[in-house]
Amino acid sequence: MIILITGITSGFGKAMAERLSADGHTVYGTHRKATEFIPGVTYIKADACNEEDCRAAVAQVVDAEGRIDVFINNAGMGIGGPLEFSSLEDAQRQMDVNWMGMVRFLHHVVPVMRRQGSGKIICFSSIGGLMGLPYQGLYSASKFAIEGYCEALRLELRHTGVTVTVIEPGDFSTHFTAQRKSVDNPEANAAYPSYARSLASIEHDEMSGLKPEFLAGKISKIVKMKNPGYSYIIASFLQKLSVFAKVILPKRWFAALLAVYYKL
Repeated sequence: MIILITGITSGFGKAMAERLSADGHTVYGTHRKATEFIPGVTYIKADACNEEDCRAAVAQVVDAEGRIDVFINNAGMGIGGPLEFSSLEDAQRQMDVNWMGMVRFLHHVVPVMRRQGSGKIICFSSIGGLMGLPYQGLYSASKFAIEGYCEALRLELRHTGVTVTVIEPGDFSTHFTAQRKSVDNPEANAAYPSYARSLASIEHDEMSGLKPEFLAGKISKIVKMKNPGYSYIIASFLQKLSVFAKVILPKRWFAALLAVYYKL
């Protein structure tokens, strides 16, 4: 299969590119500043925030291969902190990378797949796209947007042979934790005393989480499926249980559980 993955320099993207290439697929991946290159994978320099870069990346794959069988939208970033102290620039940046980055690529990928009458679109959301996480509100908002967009896109493409799958990872040990931009000023910590301990708990859970290779193995299986599911939660048992709890518990009860879990 011809596969295009966004953001393959580290974490999920790198692990998926390695695994899918090893599976025998032809893998293309976008990057902004790669320093290490996976043998057999074609790297395309592209910024998800630049519409022309996205268009050119898709065109390069189509020109070389004549088709795109699987598109995996993985590129993303995180901004943490109390929403009150998160700047409007940070809010715009968060949505521009995580949501609009996906939209820009799909604007060019969808017509290709629709014309060829087949294709798999796999977009990365998060557990945080299913529940608003404290001190990760901007990140959750961007992932909620992905959920809504993909839900609508799936319905629109239901008679075209193109499938849309959303991946909802829990905590994983990747470079994402170190690369997260977090609000860091005395006023924010004074106004929200729980912020520091909650952020420390979040980072501990991430660093001790599952390995990206585990997720890559799951993606390998999804890519091979004739009719993949609408969504897959790839997380620990406790995190999967939290999603179920949100569905069955009264909202106030579930909020109380999150408050305890995040040490609010």
